[in-house]
Amino acid sequence: GNASMEEIVMAIRTRKDFFKKLHTQIVTEQIYPTSRLLSQITGINVQPNKAIVGSNAFAHESGIHQDGLLKEKITYEIMTPESIGIPQSTLVLGKHSGRHAFRDRLKKLGYTLTDEEINLLFKKFKDLADRKKEIFDEDLEALIAEELLRVPEKYKLINLNVTSGTVTIPTATVEMEVDGVRVKEAGFGDGPVDAAFKTIAKITGTKSKLRKFSVNAITGGTDAQGEVTVRLEENGSIVTGQGAHTDIIVASAKAYINALNRLAHLSQL
Repeated sequence: GNASMEEIVMAIRTRKDFFKKLHTQIVTEQIYPTSRLLSQITGINVQPNKAIVGSNAFAHESGIHQDGLLKEKITYEIMTPESIGIPQSTLVLGKHSGRHAFRDRLKKLGYTLTDEEINLLFKKFKDLADRKKEIFDEDLEALIAEELLRVPEKYKLINLNVTSGTVTIPTATVEMEVDGVRVKEAGFGDGPVDAAFKTIAKITGTKSKLRKFSVNAITGGTDAQGEVTVRLEENGSIVTGQGAHTDIIVASAKAYINALNRLAHLSQL
């Protein structure tokens, strides 16, 4: 009937102190895989907040919950995800996540970082979490690439404002630091990215040629980060720059400036 079999089975298994004379022959480790199979066959998704088999059943975003779970799982999980066939709990990184969960996820991704590097990345992580609901592993790897693998910053983006539309000439207003001095310029272009690039070129005085421009969505969803890769050539030197942001225009500007900083760094070697 309407009784949820998985809830009854797991209640009997988990609360043996109460259901003393009751037991089942069900292999509970097959509950979640069976639920997923049935969902695929019928085309009906299980609601995320469904007990036991919902995607949020073993997902934890709250910083306090994540910290407690990492220290002692029984604190917030009366049953283990493994007992129903889920490999492990999911720590959903978001704006409520704390430093402990953040460090743990980086460690699982294979990164061993210093406290100073963790502090820098955690600040950038919180800024990103304010812009998108969930932070995925690919987002963290993009943060690491952007923040820890960078060259000295001769050029630094302070502010970017772009206007464009079907009847509007794309215009970009860019504020940057050049060797510590703030400079502000505006410019036009054939599209918002072109307007931003031309304005940045005006500020920096670069004569470089754009050889490659590509955009990839790091994760799914409309709030996904876009990762932009540009390749510039100047005086025989070819460099690649990358930038990531939920705003693709900002990501493009960051990638362009990253490449310009690499060119500036090469010129000093």
